[in-house]
Amino acid sequence: MPVAPPAEDRPIDTRRAPVAEVRKPTLRAGWGRGAQAGAASRKGRFGLDRRRQFSLLVVRGDGERVLRLNFPRPAVVATSLVLAVTLSVTGALLRDWLKLRALTREAVTFQEQIQQQRAIIDASTRRVVDIRQEMAGWRELHAKIWEPLGPELTPGGRNRGIGGGTPTGDTPPERLSPVEELNRLGDSVKEQTNQLKALERVMARAGRMLATLPTRWPVRGAVNSEFGVRHSPWNEGREFHSGMDIRAERGTPVYAPASGTVVHAGPAQDYGTAIIIDHGQDIRTLYGHLSKLNVQNGQRVVRGAVIGYSGNTGRSSGPHLHYEIAVKGQAVNPRAYLWD
Repeated sequence: MPVAPPAEDRPIDTRRAPVAEVRKPTLRAGWGRGAQAGAASRKGRFGLDRRRQFSLLVVRGDGERVLRLNFPRPAVVATSLVLAVTLSVTGALLRDWLKLRALTREAVTFQEQIQQQRAIIDASTRRVVDIRQEMAGWRELHAKIWEPLGPELTPGGRNRGIGGGTPTGDTPPERLSPVEELNRLGDSVKEQTNQLKALERVMARAGRMLATLPTRWPVRGAVNSEFGVRHSPWNEGREFHSGMDIRAERGTPVYAPASGTVVHAGPAQDYGTAIIIDHGQDIRTLYGHLSKLNVQNGQRVVRGAVIGYSGNTGRSSGPHLHYEIAVKGQAVNPRAYLWD
């Protein structure tokens, strides 16, 4: 027996059932009030859209909300910008303040260094002035040294005229800068250096001249007879004595009073055994009545060398040394040369 298909699978007979009319659903008034309530729920208590604001929640430890603060987004953004600008400006000002503080510390240090250097410069300037004044006194000393040597040996001579009136009233001292003081001191030092060099040259020449002068005693002893006119030991008359008779025992060493060259060593009439030394500068010395010679003709001797020994040879009344100095062939008083 054939089974009938289910009712839902059966074809609809349009001839039997009329087509139902489809109608659009109508909105009820309740749905509209719900939509308005949802839109209102998205706004805050003050009628602001919560999507355009920021909320700050304050909750307790158990999670229960205590306080909620709502801020409009533009206000939060503006506040953030103001805070960022404020922090940036504050940071820049703080950085500049720190730099200014460091510069202030350095400025204080520099000020102390400047004061110390200024004190050193002032002390140096005063010292330079003192030295320059002291060197001015050296000029007077040099003038006294050069005076006996004569104007022909003085550096520059005396050909610089000096004059001028005496100032009336008190003239304030001239205030010079440290550089000018140093320049003046340098000029003074240069002048004194030239003076000393010239004096050194003169003294070198004088030293060579002094080395040729018979300034040392040939023997040490009392003078039995001085240079000049005396009573003759041989007769009752008076005679001229051209030297000095120095007391000395026989065999006493006789020393050269200066460097020179032996021009005679041997017999010499009344002088017995004698020595003559040429010291240069037209100066000669004679040593008479010697007992023994220690040099020979042409020998070069130095100051203090033993040239012979005293005795009693020739015209002599007893042991002694006859010492004589001749300048350009003219006998002079030996005492004028005996310094040592």
